[in-house]
Amino acid sequence: MDQAIKNMMDLYGVTPETERFLLSEQRMFVNGEFIEAGDKDTIDVVEPSTASHLTSVPSGTTDDVDRAVESARIALREGDWVKMKPAARERLLFKLADAIEKNAQTLGEIETIDNGKAIGPCIEMDILGGAELLRYMAGFATKLDGATRQVSIPGDHMAWTFREPVGVVGAIVPWNWPFNMAMWKMAAALAVGCTMVIKPAQQTSLSMLFFAKLCKEVGLPPGVINVVTGRGSTIGDYLANHTGIDKVSFTGSTPVGRTVGEAAGRALSPVTLELGGKSPMIAFDDADPKAVAAATRWSVYFNAGQVCSAGSRLYAHSSVYDHVIEELAKVTGAMKIAPGLDPDCDMGPVISESAKRSILAYIDKGKAEGAELIFGGNALDRPGYFIEPTLFAASDNDMTIVQEEIFGPVLVVLKFDSDEEALRLANDNIYGLAGSIWTQDISRALRYSAQLEAGTVWINNHDIVDSNMPCGGFKQSGFGKDMGPEQLNYFTRTKAVWATL
Repeated sequence: MDQAIKNMMDLYGVTPETERFLLSEQRMFVNGEFIEAGDKDTIDVVEPSTASHLTSVPSGTTDDVDRAVESARIALREGDWVKMKPAARERLLFKLADAIEKNAQTLGEIETIDNGKAIGPCIEMDILGGAELLRYMAGFATKLDGATRQVSIPGDHMAWTFREPVGVVGAIVPWNWPFNMAMWKMAAALAVGCTMVIKPAQQTSLSMLFFAKLCKEVGLPPGVINVVTGRGSTIGDYLANHTGIDKVSFTGSTPVGRTVGEAAGRALSPVTLELGGKSPMIAFDDADPKAVAAATRWSVYFNAGQVCSAGSRLYAHSSVYDHVIEELAKVTGAMKIAPGLDPDCDMGPVISESAKRSILAYIDKGKAEGAELIFGGNALDRPGYFIEPTLFAASDNDMTIVQEEIFGPVLVVLKFDSDEEALRLANDNIYGLAGSIWTQDISRALRYSAQLEAGTVWINNHDIVDSNMPCGGFKQSGFGKDMGPEQLNYFTRTKAVWATL
């Protein structure tokens, strides 16, 4: 760990457990034990607020994936996990959720240092939200059911169905929500009795490695959870294409998701893909500009814009356009840009130097294509990967910054004059992850929420989530759902049973 990171930790303060963990040797977690990579290779981890070396994590090999998959298969077929009654599995997952809550401060600090996001919302949303989801899904362990069926073939028969775990799940987790997205993959799968091999993003593996310690402490049987760290190019595709994997769950960019989907297809493994987005916000003529600006602050600028559902293209009716711009300038101007450990931080750095370069290139592209830069647009002159909250006004829906996912703190605002024009512009995009409608007219809200091509539509809010509501996109934003009772269908398979009397 470089001195710059130690100084930052001393300045803002972290728990002794956080410091001990970050200074310890990091190992991946297979069959209930912490192990090195098979070839002992490692990957350097860079802390984004200082651009300094934080630690190293094992660079897993395909042999390591094989060991993890085999461990998960054994746990699925033999031992305590497969023998555990649903109520006992439910209680164990509640115990794991309790351990997450007990260690929420430490987990939040590890996540913030690793990823750069603001500590307060990280603890509240990422860590405690993950514990809440685990509890929610744990309740379904005792509530899976099937059905008896009346059949009409000759003879005297009984027929029924039941649901069983789909098997070993390979979960590939993104770097922008390392802990929370892992819970999105894990909670439902564990509740129904699956076992898992989790591959965190190589940039942000630390919270999952700490979580593995909690799994061991609460008594989760060996092999139920396996965490293999490493490069996606080395082990990501290999995991998705592995013949020992029964189901693949991926969250990440659309280009990578396409590759993962192809790999899973070769193995004939069912797959859910939660991919990129360019989510529209439509502010009609009766929208509240202050509410729109406040939602945009949290959607587009929280987590430095590294949110797949961020409302990064805003369509404002010409009658409220100037007011919306004015309110956006107020809320972004009041934001504090700082290291995530700063308790007053509103927006931290982006994840890496390469991400910073990509976002700045999009900003340059926007200016070159004729978009008006209203505020922001610059990297901050300080260590780390900080970029100003940025707002463009655009007149052409075909501009690159309107159509492509920037994955940074960049918002584009366009003007419209009719409701039909707003819907046409909002749907004119390859993505369909989410969107929001801002109006006081309930008929208009219901009509256009039905017509907006998105997996989630919010009315007079944006980017709120709950364990009981599914999340997943349309078009090139992927398919399948995380969260909500709908997710259980993706981790179970239905078996039909016939009995001749």
